Amino acid sequence: MGSRALCRLFLVPLLVGLTTWANAQAFRVQCPTTTSMHPAAGANSATGAQYTGPTTFTDPITGLSYTSNGGQIKCQQVSGGDGYATMADGTQIYMFSFGPLSGLANIANGQPGTVTPDTFNQVFNGNLQPGDPATTDTGTSAADLAAFTYNGAVGLSPNLDASVGNGTAGPIDGHVDPRPIMDVGVMNGNQPAPLMAIDEDDEFFLTLTNVGMLMRPDLFEQHTIHFHGYPNASSFYDGVPDASVAINIGGSMSYYYLAPDAGTYFWHCHITPPEHLQMGMVGQLYVRPRQNRVPVGNKLFASLQAQQADLRTASNCVADILCTTPQPIADSGFKQAVDPLTSSPYKYAYNDGDGSTRYDVEYPLQIHGFDPNFHFVGMTFNPENFAGMKDKYFLLNGRSYPDTVQAGPMQTPSADGVNHFSQPLPSIINIPAGGRALLRISDLDVTEYQTLASLGIPMQVIAQNARLLRDQAGANMYYNSNSITLAGGESIDVILDASDTSKYPSGSTFFLYTPNLDHLANDAENFGGLMTEVHIN
Repeated sequence: MGSRALCRLFLVPLLVGLTTWANAQAFRVQCPTTTSMHPAAGANSATGAQYTGPTTFTDPITGLSYTSNGGQIKCQQVSGGDGYATMADGTQIYMFSFGPLSGLANIANGQPGTVTPDTFNQVFNGNLQPGDPATTDTGTSAADLAAFTYNGAVGLSPNLDASVGNGTAGPIDGHVDPRPIMDVGVMNGNQPAPLMAIDEDDEFFLTLTNVGMLMRPDLFEQHTIHFHGYPNASSFYDGVPDASVAINIGGSMSYYYLAPDAGTYFWHCHITPPEHLQMGMVGQLYVRPRQNRVPVGNKLFASLQAQQADLRTASNCVADILCTTPQPIADSGFKQAVDPLTSSPYKYAYNDGDGSTRYDVEYPLQIHGFDPNFHFVGMTFNPENFAGMKDKYFLLNGRSYPDTVQAGPMQTPSADGVNHFSQPLPSIINIPAGGRALLRISDLDVTEYQTLASLGIPMQVIAQNARLLRDQAGANMYYNSNSITLAGGESIDVILDASDTSKYPSGSTFFLYTPNLDHLANDAENFGGLMTEVHIN
């Protein structure tokens, strides 16, 4: 028997040993129901408080005063490990990857896995199986996925050490049962990594649990989470291992972020970044603006002016050269209103103060590329050929055309003998007739620049690298283009405006694709690559 077969033979007892130790001290999860910034139970609720301006309150325990702009407590848990993804030509690609350990139902439905504590701190009533929710469902239709609704933290369990002795379970305080974490987390890699979405002023508790890599038991890989380009992050939670910490196999760590500025960001593992990014450890994060919480009937300009009362969010472009959200030149008079297409209050990409970044639907689109040779070497032996790295699969949300227009999550059979939702996020764009779509486009490709072009509907570029395109005098610098180009580590926010129904009638189809013809292929063959469809319906 070869040495690699021996390694895999002994992997199961190795993991059992790790999880036994983890049950005592290593696998933990953190999602508090209250904090100093959010001491009220309202931080638990499904909807945040409406925003009229900053308020000051005093913590009854510490006596300290805080300025509050609202927001909530939000939580999410992800695994660090490995898995497989299926390319559009049928090839299975091995990945180092992140997978969901909370928000399973949301992620399977193409939504962010970020939830409030009342949802996160729910113990699953049953036995989670490897591959869940893919293994629980009979298919991937909306009806099939509706049967699985669990969005709590996998493995969360009452603290038995704190039980009162009469059979009553102890509190939910971060203790976990490692068995379901290993069952669900192992070989459960997603491409892209689980989607995260928070609102400005939220406190975000993000737990990373390193479950190890089934196909590479010889590698004791650490993992981290680095929020690329994210402002005001403490170095301890930055995920760069020389200034922060790294998480070993069998361990967990909860990162903490206070959401500062709206925009489209992304996250990745910062251990050997060229390797772990190429292997698939990349995901998207976006922060929604507090302007979304302005009460219906209130002027957006007045709301933006109210932010100047809080030094943390003030944008004084006369004195502050790092002014992040300049106020518009003049009050447009735009008031928050109910969107007739969605029957909900308007949503915005940024705190614009004039309503110019409003949208009806939003779609995250993460560009990435895979070098199949590099991934094959990563599955079998080291060292990889870093200098010769060359992408041959070009992906939108982990899929190449025609898989980009396949609805629902994609399943991939894995080395554990079950199917996993490897690529849960579709890339097809559906715009309601007469509506506007916000595309949150990010690129974490390691080897290539990437270009996306829109046929028929102009792309209005409103922000780049999570900064609204507005000069310090307050003039909007948005521009229309039929294509945008990104390097690895960049993001662009684009609005597709289909409000003119004479040009964009219901039932019409447009294309979003790359004009780089060598990127319209799957492994340099066939028609595929970076392309998806835009439907007006």
